[in-house]
Amino acid sequence: MTTLHSSLGPNPRLVRMFLAEKGLKEGSDFTRVHYDIITGENRQSAEYLEKNPHGTIPTLELDDGTCLTESWPICEFIEEKHPSPNLFGETPAERAEVRKWARLFDQEVVVPMTMGFRAGGGRPMFEPRMPVVSPDAGAELSAMSDEKWRDFDAVLGDGNHFALDRFTFADLLVFCFANFGFTVGWKLPEGTDNLARFVDHHNGRTSAGIWQEAE
Repeated sequence: MTTLHSSLGPNPRLVRMFLAEKGLKEGSDFTRVHYDIITGENRQSAEYLEKNPHGTIPTLELDDGTCLTESWPICEFIEEKHPSPNLFGETPAERAEVRKWARLFDQEVVVPMTMGFRAGGGRPMFEPRMPVVSPDAGAELSAMSDEKWRDFDAVLGDGNHFALDRFTFADLLVFCFANFGFTVGWKLPEGTDNLARFVDHHNGRTSAGIWQEAE
């Protein structure tokens, strides 16, 4: 059976929500192995590092032993195996639109937000195991991320979707990283009332229940 190697964090939960949106259930459609990333279990386990030498999470281990890494490609693989309900677009043009918004968010919000957190509030956990920028640079990156959140708020307007007027991977990505921020004490920056409504709206999705689970 397919195994999802998972943990706390936005990327593992992105994949878990994606699986749930597809109607795939833990225990019957896949098994899940949980790692304690706070103690660095994923980077200390020789067995796991054989599957993913980078030590990152999530990893999707297929029945034949093939191991897929990085949340976005994992979600695209799941989409191809289980195309309905569709979350990436049904035509080349629709897929390009969804990927456009996902890439923009990943590059303009996720990257500076993540680097800023690692240099600031997350420094005690991340500094011992990877290079991090200075606290001052981290603060600048967090400010850059906040400004981009406001840009995305303006794009969203009074809607609840970034592409195709329906729930897609682009919405899921934004939703998961906002909820990740909430779990570490972050708040949406001022001027993002549309995004606050967006998060509240999608919190009603059944798949969003994973953000309330204790692990």
